[in-house]
Amino acid sequence: MVDDPKRHAVSRLSWRPRQLLVLSAVCLAAGFLAGYWLRNSAPGSVKAPVSSAPPVAEYSGPIPSGGEMPNASPSLDDLKLMADKKAAPLLAQLKSDSKNARLYNQVGLIYKSTHQFKEAAEYFSEALQYDAKNVGVRADYASCLYYTGDVDGALAQLNQSLVYDPAHAGTLMNIGIIKWRGKNDVDGAVAAWERLLQLHPDFPQKDLIQQMITQAKQSAKTTKPGEKG
Repeated sequence: MVDDPKRHAVSRLSWRPRQLLVLSAVCLAAGFLAGYWLRNSAPGSVKAPVSSAPPVAEYSGPIPSGGEMPNASPSLDDLKLMADKKAAPLLAQLKSDSKNARLYNQVGLIYKSTHQFKEAAEYFSEALQYDAKNVGVRADYASCLYYTGDVDGALAQLNQSLVYDPAHAGTLMNIGIIKWRGKNDVDGAVAAWERLLQLHPDFPQKDLIQQMITQAKQSAKTTKPGEKG
């Protein structure tokens, strides 16, 4: 998988409890180009991020001209200001080039990298209006919908990706993760992952997929009715 370093503008962030939104619900992260949501999936375990975190000290000083934050954990408001500043030139271009999918995607990536998922989703949605078959953008859109609590919307976008590319490995992997952790649909998750392995027997993360299949099936045996796996 080839990753774009520009998509990692903010790689370290401490969350306050009220800012966790639905991040504790599932082990998945940004899809990026290949559509793989693998963060927090270490060998030997597939688990969701912690559901709480200690408060962090907010940086309340001015944002340096270069856009870099001091050695402090920025708040979401700080990150929003950073994103707005970085996105401004692109938004200016969009005023005269309003159908440019690439520009919408770039703006979406800026907001996504600073955890402004609602704003990011809006720009990814615009990008897809002019580049509907771009499964990478759709994966990013789906992840943002998930982070804002729209599990069904995220699945709908991933299923739409399969219309354009029925064998897309990253999409099948992500569908399985959401169905398992977001919908408690073990059968649906396992079906998606088994289809992935059938279509891609040499899939680089094959061991991880098989591990998740095993864990999902085990969770179904130990989970009480009505509980999340």
